[in-house]
Amino acid sequence: MNGDVAFAFLLTTLAGLSTGVGSAIAFIARRTNKRLLCLSLGFSAGVMIYVSMIELLGAARESLTTELGTAAGNWASIISFFGGMLVVAGIDRLVPSYENPHELHMLEEMSDEAREKNPRLMRMGVLSAIAIAVHNLPEGMATFAAALKDPALGISIAIAIAIHNIPEGIAVSVPIFYATGDRKKAFAWSFLSGLAEPAGAVIGYLILAPFLSETVFGILFASVAGIMVFISFDELLPAAEEYGEHHIALYGLLAGMAIMAVSLVLLQ
Repeated sequence: MNGDVAFAFLLTTLAGLSTGVGSAIAFIARRTNKRLLCLSLGFSAGVMIYVSMIELLGAARESLTTELGTAAGNWASIISFFGGMLVVAGIDRLVPSYENPHELHMLEEMSDEAREKNPRLMRMGVLSAIAIAVHNLPEGMATFAAALKDPALGISIAIAIAIHNIPEGIAVSVPIFYATGDRKKAFAWSFLSGLAEPAGAVIGYLILAPFLSETVFGILFASVAGIMVFISFDELLPAAEEYGEHHIALYGLLAGMAIMAVSLVLLQ
């Protein structure tokens, strides 16, 4: 179990720290590659939706119906699935839209604000970092729980979350850099916001470790499925449509689903 916990924690940490990749991209690129961003966001959504609906929800229903019976198990799966959605929806409602990491922004937009010397830039960057950290807590729990139960599934989820964390890193680092002129400070804020993923894993494990059972794992998996489906439809797909062409987003979505389907078979 110790080895499994260490592996799950490592996956969660790597997924969270991909915000630093977004920060690095922001300092290298002068303009947003809309087509690549659109394809990446669609791909991440495809991975999340496929894993959630095919793997996580199916595994949750199997565990819960085995432990609780057919009727009670199915109801527990449904309630946990939509309960996960309500958790993320509630977090979104508490975060102002502009500082919300689900409201992505382009490098050019940040640059325009910097030229105007907007005094809100530093505040926007810091609030974005805090908002991302809050959102990353349940994502960290999701990755950790999946990796603990099924390492192959954990790898798939970690990859999807890592991809979708990259533009969030941009949203934090760019306004802080233009407000302070300090690349190290901007990178540090972006990097630290990603640490909420492993923090969520630790919190979740400390709370749930004494109670881990097939029933608890079933509830967790169904909740995680709801969280990731909500993120895909609320954040990833709308952003992909906004930053690129409809068909590019669709091709990314289908590619994510197809690659995830094949990889889950190969990793079994």
